[in-house]
Amino acid sequence: MSIEFFITSLIVVLMPGAGSIYTISTGLFRGWRSSIVAAFGCTAGIIPHLLFSILVLSSVYEYSTEAFQAIKYIGAVYLLYLAYSMWKESGRSEFSENPDQKIDQLKIIINAIFINLFNPKLSIFFLAFLPLFVSLESEFPVLQFIFLSIIFMLMTLIVFIIYGLFAHNVSKYFRQSSVLYIWTQRAFAVIFVILGAKLLIMEI
Repeated sequence: MSIEFFITSLIVVLMPGAGSIYTISTGLFRGWRSSIVAAFGCTAGIIPHLLFSILVLSSVYEYSTEAFQAIKYIGAVYLLYLAYSMWKESGRSEFSENPDQKIDQLKIIINAIFINLFNPKLSIFFLAFLPLFVSLESEFPVLQFIFLSIIFMLMTLIVFIIYGLFAHNVSKYFRQSSVLYIWTQRAFAVIFVILGAKLLIMEI
């Protein structure tokens, strides 16, 4: 693994996206345990893109623009659904002494998986970026590709956990005002709308 790969991957992971925004919002409104669950879910959502990329690069399947378009539209609709759910929930949410109680962790991890599963940018990342760091002289290029992918996933998991824990630590300031809490949730809902709209107009 080269230092160039590490730095470039870290920049990609640190860039704000739907997965990191979801993990941060979960840390703010659901607690630190739930934010870790979200981080694992977002990381798990990368695996299908890895498998798809291996198939493409192994020439098992040809590159399909239609498939990417379908993923893009499904992902955009799902982000808009999350925005609607978050906005609707903000109208009746109240702070609790323990924000981790009675939270459906399964729903959180499913949402997190779907957010990255329907993100075509990840497949493009694996197809266009990762092969640049696979040695043409490697005896087992697929294994090297998988190794680099695992490193990228671990970086994603660690960074997202840090995001979630940081969000949880600052959430105490939001507990002082229910109005601030509600409008912060609605702000995140608007962010998801923007991300969904950007995904819709993104050209593949």
